[in-house]
Amino acid sequence: MKLSKHNLDQRLEHEYDVIIVGGGAGGLSAAIYLQRYRLSCLVIEKGKGRSFWMQELRNYLGLSPETPGRDLLKQGQDHILELGADYLRGFVEEVRDEGEAFAVKVKVGRQDSIYPVFRAKYVIAASGIIDHLPHLDHMQNVYDYAGYNLHVCLICDGYEMADKRCGLFVGSEGAINTAFVLNWFTPYITVFTAGQVSVGEEMRQKLRDHGYPLVETPIKQFVGHHHEMTGVELTDGDIVPLDTGLVAMGSHYHNEYLKSLDLDWKGGNLVTDSMCRTSHPRLFAVGDLKEGLNQVSIAVADGTLAATAIWREIRRNSAPRRWEDNLIGAVP
Repeated sequence: MKLSKHNLDQRLEHEYDVIIVGGGAGGLSAAIYLQRYRLSCLVIEKGKGRSFWMQELRNYLGLSPETPGRDLLKQGQDHILELGADYLRGFVEEVRDEGEAFAVKVKVGRQDSIYPVFRAKYVIAASGIIDHLPHLDHMQNVYDYAGYNLHVCLICDGYEMADKRCGLFVGSEGAINTAFVLNWFTPYITVFTAGQVSVGEEMRQKLRDHGYPLVETPIKQFVGHHHEMTGVELTDGDIVPLDTGLVAMGSHYHNEYLKSLDLDWKGGNLVTDSMCRTSHPRLFAVGDLKEGLNQVSIAVADGTLAATAIWREIRRNSAPRRWEDNLIGAVP
C-alpha cells in the first residue's frame, strides 16, 4: 500500500518484519524478495537519489541502454506494491534499537510535517549517497548536463568517455589522481579546480609530465545544447571545448539516522559481512552505503542477499507449519 499523511495511521500499530530505508535499486530489490518470502516490509524513500539522476543505464544487463534510472525505479515501485509491500515518501531522521525491534522516526511532508514512528524487527539501510557537483550561481545549468555527458562515475561511464576531450572537475588535490585512472579510457584530459583547490608543485609537475592542462580559473557555466555539454565558459570569458566530463568532487553519505547505533564504519561506509549484515545482527546495509563497488548491479544483488539472510533467520526461529493445520473441515 502507498502510504501518505492521510492513511499511515493504519500502519502505526503494525510491527513490520523489515523496514527498508531507501527506495533505490538495492532497497527495491530487497523489498521484492522479502515480499516473495512472505514477509512484511515498508520502504521509506526520501526521493531523487543517485539512481534517479541516471539518464541512461548503458551497463545493465537486460535493459535497453537508453533506459533512464527513473524508469527502473518506477518499475520497482510498482512491483513491490503489487506484491503487497508498503511504500512511503519521507525522510528517516532516526533509527533506535528498542531491544526486540527498531523504532524508525520519519519526517513526512516538507510543509506541516508530521513525525510518525514505525517499528520493525529488522532494518535494511539502503539510503545510498549523492554526488557533489560543481557549485555555480545557476545550478540548473549543471543539472542540464549532469547524468548525460557530464558523468559522476568512472566505473559506470569510463567507456562513454573513450578517446574524447574530457574535463575532470575536482574538489581536492587528491581527486586529481583520478586523471591517471581516467587516462585508461582517454588521454585528452583537462583538470578544472574552479579556484577552490590548492595544488602543490609535485602534482603540477605530474600533470605537466602527462600533458594534462590544469585550469584554475573559476567556472561561469557549462555550455552546450539538448543536454550535451560541449565545453566550459570561465569567468574570464575563455571557453574550453570539451566532448564530455567527469565530476570527482566526493559524495555525501545518507547515514545520519544511524549515528546513535553502535556500528562498524569505514569512512562513510558501513562494514558488512558477505550477506550484507552490519555489526548489529538485525541491521543490514546494501548498495552504496556499504563498503564495496558503487554500481546498480551490485546494489540489486545486495538487496537479494540481505532479504534472503533475514528470511532464513526468521524461518529458522519460527515454528514449523504442519499440513494438518491447513485442513479445512477435517473430521477429528
